[in-house]
Amino acid sequence: MRVPAFLLVLLAAAGCAGSPPPMHAEGPGERAAPAGAAAQAGEVNLSSAGEFTTNDTGVIAYDRTLVPEGAQVSVTVESSAGATRTSLVAEGLLPGRHYGAHLHAKPCGGKPDDAGPHYQHHPGQITPASEVWLDFTTDADGAGRSTAKQDWAFDPARLPGSLVIHAKPTVTSGPQAGTAGDRVACLTLR
Repeated sequence: MRVPAFLLVLLAAAGCAGSPPPMHAEGPGERAAPAGAAAQAGEVNLSSAGEFTTNDTGVIAYDRTLVPEGAQVSVTVESSAGATRTSLVAEGLLPGRHYGAHLHAKPCGGKPDDAGPHYQHHPGQITPASEVWLDFTTDADGAGRSTAKQDWAFDPARLPGSLVIHAKPTVTSGPQAGTAGDRVACLTLR
């Protein structure tokens, strides 16, 4: 199996740091920060990566037509001092396709809806200023990248649980704003 360079770097860094501390749910749509994250004056760093499977509810493909065998994704979230930067890198998806992608409130599960609604910094506001939208278009090899920047920081007591990849690009205005078609894959944030 070919391991992309971005995954090798993440895996090497994770191996040096040891296992991440366990996380637990605080309530519907809320997750506690890893032990020690709150002690760093509100700094939040989340990073997850993996190959989409159908038997691991932390990295799962729901639609093998749009997320082929061997597809992989990496997400990094850095949040502190009133700003958040989220980066996504994907490989092995369909070439030349536009996918929607958002951070969601809950971790992935066996069903697409298990990840809950979009994470919203300002509850009830369906905009890229309140949510984290990471739409991307894949190149001829099925690779894509996206970065989102917000002028707010995550509350370590209320973190997003997952990244969900959608079948269509995000609708940016009107009554359907924020929708992006079926949920085709999910990566639980750790």
